[in-house]
Amino acid sequence: VQLQASGGGLVQPGGSLRLSCAASRSIFIKDMGWYRQAPGNKRELVADIGSGGNTKYGDSVKGRFTIARDNAMNTVYLQMNNLKPEETAVYYCHADVVSTTFWGQGTYVTVSS
Repeated sequence: VQLQASGGGLVQPGGSLRLSCAASRSIFIKDMGWYRQAPGNKRELVADIGSGGNTKYGDSVKGRFTIARDNAMNTVYLQMNNLKPEETAVYYCHADVVSTTFWGQGTYVTVSS
């Protein structure tokens, strides 16, 4: 399964971006979501969503980010509002298929004025 992420870029502090990630095959995906990794930091959870719509968010993004998925399209979305400079990172999408986790190539998000 290949995951194609898009939607990253440069945004000013307080701005918004919407990330998308689509799986290459029509298969059952249990959980989909996003992690991020800033230079020198460990990869951290941003948001996850199960096949039934249950969601989980990292503490720092609650109330500002919203994750959604389209099961028919095997696509997950991440709406990011009120972005902060410290959220500059590479954002990676993932998909859990049976006992295997697949990762996308990462998309850069830069929050800067």
